[in-house]
Amino acid sequence: MKTIEERSITAIRILAADAIQKANSGHPGMVIGSAPMGYALWKQMKHNPKCPTWQGRDRFVLSAGHASMLEYALLHLFGYDLTMDDIKNFRQLGSRTPGHPEFRVTAGVEASSGPLGQGIAMAVGMAMAETKLAKHFNRDGFPVVDNYTYAICGDGCMMEGVQAEAVSLAGTLKLSKLIVLYDCNKITIEGDTDATFDENIAARYAACGWQVISVSDGEDINAIDAAIKAAKAETDKPSLIIVRTTIACGTPKAGKASAHGEPLGAENVALMREHYNWELPPFEIPEEVYEHFSEISTELAKEQFEYETMFESYKKAYPELYAEWEAWHDEKAPEEIFDDEDIWAVEAGATRASSGAVLNKIAKYMPNLFGGSADLGPSNKTELKGKPFYGVDERDGSNMHFGIREFAMAAVCNGMMLYGGLHTYCASFLSFVDYLKPALRMSALMRLPVLYVFTHDSIGVGEDGPTHQPIEQVACLRATPNTLVFRPCDARETVAAYMTALKRDLPSVMILSRQNLPLFAETSKEALKGGYILRDAKEGNADVILIATGSEVEPTLAAADILEEKGIKTRVVSMLSTEIFDEQSEEYKESVLPKSIRKRIVVEAGTSFGWHKYVGIDGAFVTMDTFGKSAPAKVLFKEYGFTAENIANTALKLF
Repeated sequence: MKTIEERSITAIRILAADAIQKANSGHPGMVIGSAPMGYALWKQMKHNPKCPTWQGRDRFVLSAGHASMLEYALLHLFGYDLTMDDIKNFRQLGSRTPGHPEFRVTAGVEASSGPLGQGIAMAVGMAMAETKLAKHFNRDGFPVVDNYTYAICGDGCMMEGVQAEAVSLAGTLKLSKLIVLYDCNKITIEGDTDATFDENIAARYAACGWQVISVSDGEDINAIDAAIKAAKAETDKPSLIIVRTTIACGTPKAGKASAHGEPLGAENVALMREHYNWELPPFEIPEEVYEHFSEISTELAKEQFEYETMFESYKKAYPELYAEWEAWHDEKAPEEIFDDEDIWAVEAGATRASSGAVLNKIAKYMPNLFGGSADLGPSNKTELKGKPFYGVDERDGSNMHFGIREFAMAAVCNGMMLYGGLHTYCASFLSFVDYLKPALRMSALMRLPVLYVFTHDSIGVGEDGPTHQPIEQVACLRATPNTLVFRPCDARETVAAYMTALKRDLPSVMILSRQNLPLFAETSKEALKGGYILRDAKEGNADVILIATGSEVEPTLAAADILEEKGIKTRVVSMLSTEIFDEQSEEYKESVLPKSIRKRIVVEAGTSFGWHKYVGIDGAFVTMDTFGKSAPAKVLFKEYGFTAENIANTALKLF
């Protein structure tokens, strides 16, 4: 006779197999093998299905997002707002059970996951946020921030580089409330991992400063339960629990690669039922199993009640601190920022310097602004002056040393934003956006307003040469949905970029110059519209429109002067953000770029890709579709045609 716990674990397995079989799509193997692990964790994890977002809960990330049916089965059985009909609609259009877990789609899902390794990195960010908020808000007898962050990962996560970056950072920072459970089944889509992955994971994690605990039998829930308790008892290191499992255990495909990424097949699901003595038809769960999960959930809910009782006393004991808590957990930026005209008081200089000045002004209103650079802080100008750096001995720091870990840096910022209570930013050179782009994409997918600061935005980098001179990166960023990209031409437009970004629930990317730029008399708050007429023709309607961004606005204005002297009536448009401009009314866009003016030129020290929608078939480009060279910036701008004379000559050829 099987125990109720064994029946409950079998329910997870069967439910997952049935849903994947019905969808004829999915990854059953890991779900079946890791079901005991998921059950053991969730029955002692601090959570409440009736209130998925209560502040005191533990955080859980399924880093191996392909095993989504593990999380969906747990959510359903524990009593979250996920019905059996939702389970039946696994991977179907508009369902709450998409192929990989998605934040904001399914109640109880803390993060979108699927790109392997990023879940671990986001969990690191969540654990960092917990330590910072705990240090800032906790008082004796009032642990208002006191939770663990858990992640379940697989062999694929362990192979991805972002995981290694994040693990190194977590060990250095001694994030002892971070616990990762590793489903070690040694199978990937192509077969046994011995062919590609034979490193000693335990030794690697130990070398990175982690406690490592091994569970030799993934079916032993008591051993898994004990391992989790041991991990929680460690107060100086994050913990890795390596659980040896068999993929698709109890099925004819046990231990086989074919169980990883495709349904088991109707015949094999039937044989699985026989193995587990499961007589019920698909999508039927015994009432005693539901009752068992309900009993666990009822006990779990008591922790929320205790937490909220404590929090009520905290509010009375520390009213000022509670007011600060409320402000920190408001996802919107304080309105005072937008009313402060001093933020617009700027001086000429490199836009990276302007960005640093704006960040520091913003920080006065947003004490929960938290971020840093991938070891490029002095170049990116991202340090919040007078504020400490976060670390083992200073958990309430506002600045962060991420080290040379661009990918993990961005994924960690995602995790901190998901945790709540913080506004995060991160920085690097623009040419290195390629290292972190997958995490930026996840910011966009989850609509997380992480601020990305990228400096050294063009061939203006100069002597460092083509490896450090971005060409295609801005176009790639503009092509990313749910992403706002800003390339300001001076300090005033830099302010406009930040003022726009702070009002949005999307990631924003600041593209900033290394070299000094003038402060133009013509720039204004019109930049808040994304694109605007910087200088119009001196008389009458324009014959040609010059559209420019960033450092190329300066030679473009000079080119307009040349054209006007030759009798060519010229309009100059500064395009701070194509995304923001495209959101404006049709009337406004027509006023800036009238359809009647077909002679248009785009000027930007980057690829022409993506600009065609503004230029049309009668326009031209002063752009770069080649890599740069190593030379002083002024030499390069002349070499590649970013001069007033070349811009003007390009325009004259249209007539």
